[in-house]
Amino acid sequence: MEKFKVDSKGFYGDFGGAYIPEILYDNVENLKNAYLEVLEDPSFQKEYHDLLRDYVGRPSPLYLAKRLSEKYGCKVYLKREDLNHTGAHKINNTIGQILLARRMGKTRIIAETGAGQHGVATATVCALMNMECIVYMGKTDVERQKLNVQKMEMLGATVVPVTSGNMTLKDATNEAIRDWCCNPSDTYYIIGSTLGPHPYPDMVARLQSVISEETRKQLLEKEGRETPDYLIACIGGGSNAAGMIYHYLDEPDVKILLAEAAGKGLDSGESAATIHLGRLGIIHGTKTLIMQSEDGQIEEPYSISAGLDYPGIGPLHAYLAEVGRAEVLAVTDDEAITAAFELTAIEGIIPAIESAHALGVLAQKKFKSDDVIVLCLSGRGDKDMETYVRIRENQRL
Repeated sequence: MEKFKVDSKGFYGDFGGAYIPEILYDNVENLKNAYLEVLEDPSFQKEYHDLLRDYVGRPSPLYLAKRLSEKYGCKVYLKREDLNHTGAHKINNTIGQILLARRMGKTRIIAETGAGQHGVATATVCALMNMECIVYMGKTDVERQKLNVQKMEMLGATVVPVTSGNMTLKDATNEAIRDWCCNPSDTYYIIGSTLGPHPYPDMVARLQSVISEETRKQLLEKEGRETPDYLIACIGGGSNAAGMIYHYLDEPDVKILLAEAAGKGLDSGESAATIHLGRLGIIHGTKTLIMQSEDGQIEEPYSISAGLDYPGIGPLHAYLAEVGRAEVLAVTDDEAITAAFELTAIEGIIPAIESAHALGVLAQKKFKSDDVIVLCLSGRGDKDMETYVRIRENQRL
């Protein structure tokens, strides 16, 4: 892990760091100085893992998808993060961060959300811990993820629709940062992915690393070995992927395949494939690859997936792609939807559209019959049913 570990200034190679307004400097410094000490404290670890077991329902199963395996001529295991409480991997992170916020004396929680899964997970832990919760969500996403908005409100959160820009995840994050600047003393910002200023990318990756920690034990039990041949996950900000690969980064024989959202195609002008199309820049407090114009203006991304519709990428993933540790594939809307309907039809599992991008990799790569693949099924598709139904109806016309 040393080679791929964040350095003391928060960088993975050229990517990362903390580029923040002065008003947030103390907050971020305090967090940077506290997070490792708290996360490694035995009493924190006990409380965190007890909640993961008894509240979230971990460990999540590692499921051999037999019919999917037959179709692609290899062994495909699904790491079933969709079976967690709240329906995705996001809860692994929000439980850890709210325990940290409470230990730091914070009383008010803010968050950003795209697909709504992080928003629901944050609202859930705020209800559990009796803390005020404000979730910023782009108006476009509020409309396409109505069910998750209703869940957040039922859980007691205030959902703030954001009407600037493209009204999606980037804009929600902008508003959350503005709120934090206005309320630095009592507010803790639970960032949902491996994004933002250091220490967030490292902290979120550590909290999500329970995914790969469990996978090693489960694979040993099922295959007699801890390491698969391939790991597959989708990336937007990249938290489920970071968790899936964390304990395998120093295993060179384990190939990493990451799927980013190509939208309507890499050359269509409507894409969110940041690693394929982005250039180095700074967004939301971190230096990373960003989709931007020649004069450095951030370009609006597009994806059918609200959770992958982001113009940047987590700095860890930008670094892994640059040094060749991860292979990044661009998966279009159509490829993801086809993969979603396929999993539903042959395994009886309806995936989130984000996770369907990871499934889309199976049709793009050729695997050997003895290859063992672990694919992170990061979330379930309840929130995307309106989109799936609309597509099905259009297909019938």
